[in-house]
Amino acid sequence: MKQLNRRSFLRYAAQAAAAGVAPLWLSPYLSGRPSASGEMKLLRGQVGYYLERGGTIGYFQDRDVVGIVDTQFPDTAGHLLERLRELSEAPVDLLVNTHHHGDHTGGNILFRELARTHVAHENARNHLERVATERNELDKQLLPTTTYHERWSHRLGSEIVSLYYFGPAHTNGDSLVHFENANVAHVGDLVFNRRFPYIDRTAGASIENWIEVLRKARRAFDRETIYIFGHAAEGYPVTGTRADLKAMGHYLGCLLKFVARSKQEGKTLAWLKDNTQEIPGAPEWKGQGIARSIEAAWAELEGR
Repeated sequence: MKQLNRRSFLRYAAQAAAAGVAPLWLSPYLSGRPSASGEMKLLRGQVGYYLERGGTIGYFQDRDVVGIVDTQFPDTAGHLLERLRELSEAPVDLLVNTHHHGDHTGGNILFRELARTHVAHENARNHLERVATERNELDKQLLPTTTYHERWSHRLGSEIVSLYYFGPAHTNGDSLVHFENANVAHVGDLVFNRRFPYIDRTAGASIENWIEVLRKARRAFDRETIYIFGHAAEGYPVTGTRADLKAMGHYLGCLLKFVARSKQEGKTLAWLKDNTQEIPGAPEWKGQGIARSIEAAWAELEGR
């Protein structure tokens, strides 16, 4: 297990760059200039989040160990590591991927010689390998070495980290990551806070079961739990409460009902995609991407 000191970090950065993995972020470190950085916020205990580009990163850091949930991209993961190194040189004991999408796993490669334990749901690991193989980029990806089926727990310094899988939702490999003592749960892309979600049917997504997964999450944790979301619409936070999980489930339910009713009325998929500005009953969900939600709901209803 490697210490997160500047010398070893820069060595691994150079190795990654030599492999053609992260050319964008190498020069700031080697030149000694300050790196670009995003929003880093401590939430409760030693758990916080880092937001720059892509899916929100969660982190735990005490004086002895570091834990990371999701990695965004090589450059942004590098910025986070540099920020953490400024606070301490504790080693990275745990790396978690909530699911396989590139904006949550693109920075995995930086942890090749840093993370002692790297874990994801078994389906997420399989999807990550499949996608990297299809793109001929397996050498640029770091695959989890530990997988689980329904639940997995790990002691991380003064924390206990538990992973839960409640079934297909955004994909069929979404983990909920609970820092038990801090009572902070990273739910990955199970919540797009007031933003139209990506529903990955190529990876086993289920809108109907996604609603149930969010219901199970609200029952699994308590009213004091702080949730970290994978994404949020402009002007909305990437953290929230169980009320936001309920709102996400409500959006998904309204989406299915709207598309089912429209099919019964004889409307076509093309017409819906071209003429729908918001989902009735869920006007808070705005921005780009409504067409992909409608298309995914249509395909799911066709498959019933």
